[in-house]
Amino acid sequence: MIPFSPPRIDDKTISEVTAALRSGWITTGPRVKEFEERIAAYCGIRNVLCVNSNSAGLELMLRWFGVGPGDEVIVPAYTYCATANVVVHCGATPVLVDVRPDFNVDVEAVRRAITPRTKVIMPVDVGGFPCDYDELNALVREPEVKRQFHPATEEQRTLGRILILEDAAHSIGASYRGRRIGSVTDIAVFSFHAVKNLTTAEGGAICLHLPEPFDNEQIYKYLRIKSLHGQSKDALAKTQIGNWRYDVSEAGYKCNMTDVLAAIGLVELQRYDSENLKRRREIFEAYHRAFSPYPQFQLPVFETAEKQSSLHLYLLRINNITENERDAVMERIFAKEVSVNVHYLPLPMLSFYRNSGYQMQNYPVAFDNYSREITLPVYYDLSPEDVNQVVEAVLSAVLQRS
Repeated sequence: MIPFSPPRIDDKTISEVTAALRSGWITTGPRVKEFEERIAAYCGIRNVLCVNSNSAGLELMLRWFGVGPGDEVIVPAYTYCATANVVVHCGATPVLVDVRPDFNVDVEAVRRAITPRTKVIMPVDVGGFPCDYDELNALVREPEVKRQFHPATEEQRTLGRILILEDAAHSIGASYRGRRIGSVTDIAVFSFHAVKNLTTAEGGAICLHLPEPFDNEQIYKYLRIKSLHGQSKDALAKTQIGNWRYDVSEAGYKCNMTDVLAAIGLVELQRYDSENLKRRREIFEAYHRAFSPYPQFQLPVFETAEKQSSLHLYLLRINNITENERDAVMERIFAKEVSVNVHYLPLPMLSFYRNSGYQMQNYPVAFDNYSREITLPVYYDLSPEDVNQVVEAVLSAVLQRS
C-alpha cells in the first residue's frame, strides 16, 4: 500500500536526535534557539519563536493582540478546524468567508465581512499556495476600513488597523513576489506536524514581521515568557550557578518546543530546498504531465508569475462529479493500494460549526472545491514507480466512471 504522507526519517535524522538525547538537554535549549535563528534567516526576517504547534502559535498571537469576547476574526470556510478553533478558544467569533477556485480566501468576501468588531484576518495558504497578499495588505490599510477599526488594547492602538495573522501551516518555502512566506504579512505561523513538508514530529513557529513602531525583538522576548507559563527564565537559564530564582509575570501558557523536536527540524531545514522541495516539484510535475491530457481533471495551480507554492498538497479536482461520486472514486483508488485524502471538509460541514449556525450553502465555492477534490500522495520517499502506480490508480478509477 502506498501511504499518503509518511515523514522522512533517515540516519541523519536519527543521528541528530540521538545527539540531542545524549547531550542531556531535551527540553527547550540551544537547539531550539538555533532552529529559530535558521528559520528567521531562511524567511528573511529577524525574529522567530518556536512553539509546540501551529495552533498554539496562532492562539498565542490572538491573545497577544487582545482578541476576546465581542471581537470577530475573519477566517476562510475552507481550512482545517484549527484555524477557527483558536478563535473560539479566545472567546471571539469566527466570521467565515468563501474562497476562490484556487482554494484561498476571496478578498472581496473578506471586505464584505469586515465590521467595527473585526480585529484580525486569518488567511490560509491552502496546500502551500500563497494567498493574494498585496490585496489583503492593501485592504486593511484603506482609510474607510481603518475608520471601522476600534482598538481596545495597547497593541491594537499601536497597529491602528486590522491585524493580518497568516495561517502558514502549509507554506514554509513558498514565496510571494520574490519574498518567502513568513515575511509578507504582520505575523505568519508555520506548522511542523508529522505530515508537513518540514516536520519536527509536532511543532510550529511564529514569524514576527510587525511594522514600526513595534519592536519585534521585544515581542519575541515577551512571547517566549508567555509560552512558558509567564516565567521569567527558561530551564536552561535556571541551570546557571546561582540563577535559580525566577518570577511569573502573568498566568501564561505551556507551548514551548523542545530540543529533541528542534533536532529533527534542523536536519530537515538544512536539506529542505535542495532535496525536499526539489523532489516534491518533480512529483507535482509528473502528476501534471499525466493528468493534463484528460478533460476529466482540473489541475491545481502551484506556480504563477507572483506565487510559488511550497508544494505541500496536490489538490486534484474531477470535473462534473458529485460529492458521492468523488467518494466512490476514492474507494476505487484505495482498492488499487494507493492512499488518498480530501483537504478539507469545509468548516460549516463539521458538527461544531454547523451547530453554531454556519450554513454550507453560504460558501458555494468552498463546497464545489471540496466536493470534487482528491489529494494525492506527495512526499520525499515516493519513488517514480510509486508515482506511476498513483497515476494508474487515479486514471483507472476516474475513467472507469466515465
